[in-house]
Amino acid sequence: MSGPLAGTRADWRLALRIGWRDAWRHRARSVLVLVMVALPVAAVTLADTFFATQDVSGGEVLERRLGTADAEVSVERSVDRAWQLPDPDDGYSSRGSGRDGGPTLEDVLSVLGPAAAGGGERPATQVSDGSLRVRTEDGLAYVWTLAADWSDHLTDGLATLESGRLPASGEAVISPGMAEAYGFAVGDTLTLARGEELTVVGLGQRADSTPGAENLLVGPDAGLRGYGSTSYLVGGGTVTWRDVVALNRIGAVVASRAVLTDPPPDSALEPAARMGSDVVSGPVITIAALVVVMILLEVVLLAGPAFAVGARRQARTLALLAAAGGTPRQARRVVLGTAVVLGSVAAVLGLVLGLLLTLAALPVLQHFSDQRFGPFDVEPLHLLPVAAFGLLSAVLAAVVPAWSASRTDTVAVLSGRRGDVRTGRSAPVLGAVLLVAGVGAAWLGASRGTSGGEVPIAFSAVLTVLGTVFLVPLVVGLVARVARGLPLPLRFAVRDAARHRTRTAPAVAAVAATVAGVVTLGIAVTSDEAENEAGYTPQLALGALAITDDGPSTDWAALTRAVGEAAPAAEVTPVQALWSSGRTTVDLEVRVPGQGLVLSGYSSSFGGVVVADSVPAGLVDLDDEERAAADEALAAGGVLAFADPGATTAPEAWLRALAYERRSTERLGSAEVPAAWTTPVGEYAPFQAVLSPQAAASLGVEPTTTGLLVTGDLGSVADRIEEVVGGVDEQAVVTYEQGYQLPRETVILQLVLAGLGMILMLGGTLTATFLALADARPDLATLAAVGAEPRTRRAVAAGYALMIGLVGAVLGAVVGFVPGWAITFPLTGPYELATFGQAPEGPSHYFDVPWLLVGGVVVGLPLLVSAVVWVSARSRLPLVARTD
Repeated sequence: MSGPLAGTRADWRLALRIGWRDAWRHRARSVLVLVMVALPVAAVTLADTFFATQDVSGGEVLERRLGTADAEVSVERSVDRAWQLPDPDDGYSSRGSGRDGGPTLEDVLSVLGPAAAGGGERPATQVSDGSLRVRTEDGLAYVWTLAADWSDHLTDGLATLESGRLPASGEAVISPGMAEAYGFAVGDTLTLARGEELTVVGLGQRADSTPGAENLLVGPDAGLRGYGSTSYLVGGGTVTWRDVVALNRIGAVVASRAVLTDPPPDSALEPAARMGSDVVSGPVITIAALVVVMILLEVVLLAGPAFAVGARRQARTLALLAAAGGTPRQARRVVLGTAVVLGSVAAVLGLVLGLLLTLAALPVLQHFSDQRFGPFDVEPLHLLPVAAFGLLSAVLAAVVPAWSASRTDTVAVLSGRRGDVRTGRSAPVLGAVLLVAGVGAAWLGASRGTSGGEVPIAFSAVLTVLGTVFLVPLVVGLVARVARGLPLPLRFAVRDAARHRTRTAPAVAAVAATVAGVVTLGIAVTSDEAENEAGYTPQLALGALAITDDGPSTDWAALTRAVGEAAPAAEVTPVQALWSSGRTTVDLEVRVPGQGLVLSGYSSSFGGVVVADSVPAGLVDLDDEERAAADEALAAGGVLAFADPGATTAPEAWLRALAYERRSTERLGSAEVPAAWTTPVGEYAPFQAVLSPQAAASLGVEPTTTGLLVTGDLGSVADRIEEVVGGVDEQAVVTYEQGYQLPRETVILQLVLAGLGMILMLGGTLTATFLALADARPDLATLAAVGAEPRTRRAVAAGYALMIGLVGAVLGAVVGFVPGWAITFPLTGPYELATFGQAPEGPSHYFDVPWLLVGGVVVGLPLLVSAVVWVSARSRLPLVARTD
C-alpha cells in the first residue's frame, strides 16, 4: 500500500509506539492522566449500570409481578376506558365515567374468552394492595399490605417466605423489617384499627421488596382501605396484544406476560397511548447535551496540564524528529499518540472499574431502598459512548499541548533552552466574544422566564465558561504583572505560572469551571428554597400542635387525657369553631363596611372561623400590639380577621353567615362588629377569623369543639403525642407547626456541591501544582544553589497552589453568577398565575446567593489546597543543572 493513506498509517504507528514508550517511562504522570480520565468514565458507568439494575422493567422480573399467571389485569373504580403502552408501568391513561364500579372479574373473563387448553373458564384470582392500620404499643402504624388467596398457584412468586407459611383467612405474614420495628413475632396476634385480629403465621415479604421493608401479607378477606389497587391474575393461556386492547375498552389495564416479552410495534399502539408515553422533549435533549459538553470540558481541563508537562518532557525528542526532517504534523501526532494510548487504557479501566464498583455497591445501596433491585444489568449501547467519551477527553486535553509542541524553536530546545511559545493574541478576543455571547444568552433566557428560558440559559453557561477558558492566559499574565510586591516564593510562583501558561491555563480554567458550576447550582438551589420559604403558610403558631377530627362523636376528653400522659408539661386547650357537617356548609363573609371581601384565600385545621373570647395561645403568631388589639376587639364582641396585604380596613367589619346545601343557600344572619386586622404570612391565611361568642350569637351560628391546641416545649414529644392520639382515635389528625423546614434533600445537595467542588479543585490544583514543581526542578535547584532556604521550595509550591486555586475560584464565581442569576427566572417565576393568563403577583423571581458556600469555595478551598501542598511538598532537592 502506498500513497497518503500509507504515510498517515506509518506516522500514527510511530506516534503510538512513542506514546506507549513515553507513558511507560513516565509512569507517575501517566497514572495521573489515567485517574483524571478513568474516574469520570467509572462514575458514569457506575451510575448507568446502577440505574439500569434498579429500574426493573416488566420483562425482567415477571414472577415478582405476575406470579405464574399469564396476565395481571388492574381495575379502578369509575374507569370505563383505558389506553396503555405494552408495559403499563411505562405509561397509561384512563377516562372515568363518574359512576362507582369498574370492570369485574366476570367482565374480564368474558372479554378474554375460554382457556386455550380444554376450552373451560380461565383460572383467575384477585389480588389487592393497600394500607392497613395495625395497633402497636405506642398507637397505630400504617403498613402496606398485599392481600391474596395464597393457596392459588397463580400467586406463586409474588411473595418471599423466610419462615413459617403463607397466610390463610384471618392470618398474616409480617416482614422482618416490621418484626424488628414493632416487636412482633410468629404466633403473635395483630389487632387492626377496626378491631379485627390476624394471627402471624410466618416471616416474609412481597417479592419486589427487601426484608427490611415494613409490609404485610394477608389472606383474601382482609378489607384494605386507603390508597391501593385491585387486580386479577389470569391464567389459561396467552393474553395477546389484541386481548389487551379489548380489556382497555372496558377500563382495565393489563400487564401481559406475552406482550412484555414480545411487545408490539409502535404502529400498533393507539394514538392516546402514544400520547401518554414518556417522550423526551427537545429542550431536555439540548440541556442534557450541554451538560455532557460541560463535563467533557472539565475533564479536558483537568487532564490538560499533565499533557502539557508531557509535551515539554518530549521537547528534545520532538526537536530531534524535526531536525531529522519531521513535519509539525508528525510532531503533533507524537503528542496525540500518547493521549490515544492513555485515553484508550483509561476508558477500558474506567469501564471495568465502574462495573466492579457497581457490583460492590449494589448490596450496600439495596439497604437504602425498600424495593428489590432487578438482575445485574449492563447496557453496552450506553457504555460504548462512555468509553468513547473517555478517549475523546484525553485526545482533546492533548490538542493544545500538541499544537504548542509543534511550534517550539528546534534550535533553542537542542541547545538546552526551553523554547516557550507565546500565547496568541486572538485567544483573549475570542474569549471576550464568547463571554459577551454568554451574558446575552443569559439575559435572553431570563427574559423568557418560564416560557422556554432554560435552553438559552444552558447555552449561556457553556459560552461563559468557554469564554473564561480563553481569557485565563490573559488574566494569569495580568496577575503576574501586579505581583511585584509579593514575597519571593509567591512572586516566583506567579511569574513562573505566567511564563508557562500552556501548563497553568488549563488548571486555572478547570478550577474556574468547577467553581462556576458550583456557584450556578448553589444559587439555583437556594433561590428555589427562598421561593418555597416565602410561600410557606404556617398553620399554627411556631411550636404549637393541633389535634383535629371531623367525626361526629369524637371523645375530646379521652384525647386530652392521652396528650396529658404523653406530655405532662403541655397545656391543652379545646378549640371551638364553625364547622360544616353532612350536606350543609357554613360560611362566613367578612367585609369592610361598604366594600368587598378583604381576604382572597384561607385554610385551617379547625375550619375557617374559630370562636373564642380571646386569641387562643398557639393559634397564630401575633406581635404584642396585634394581640392586644385582637383581644380588645373580641372582648367588645367583635372579630379578629385576616386581610390581604394592602387591603383597606376599618375599625368595624360587616359579617354575614351563610349555610349552603346542594341546591339552596340560607342566610343565617349578619352584623357589624368591632374588628382587629392582621395579614397572613405566606400565600394564604391559616384561617379566616377569630369570632367572639357574642358575634357568633348575633349571626345565629353555634360553634362546636373541632380540635385541641397543645402548647409548651413539644419538640421531643410531638411524635409520641401523634402515636398515642392514633391509638385513641384512628381518625384524628395531628399537625405540629415547626415553621419552614429546609428539606433534607436540599441540605444533602448543598453538601454534595461543596464536596464535589472541593474534590475537583483539590484534584485539578494539586495535579497542576505538582506537575509544575516537577517541570520547575531546574529553577528550584538553581534557587537552592544561590542560597535559598529549604523551606523556600515549600513556599513556592504553596504559592503555585494558591495562585491556581484563588485565580480560578474568583473567575469561576464571577462567571457562575451569570447563569445562576438567569436560571432563577424560569426556576422561581410565577408558573401558576402565568398558566391561567392572570397578572403575576409578588416578585418576578427569587434570587438568593449561598454566601457561605461561595465564600468557602472561593476563599476557603484555595487556602486549604495551599496548606495541603505546603505540608506534602518536599523541602530539599538534589542540585541539578538548568539544562537537565
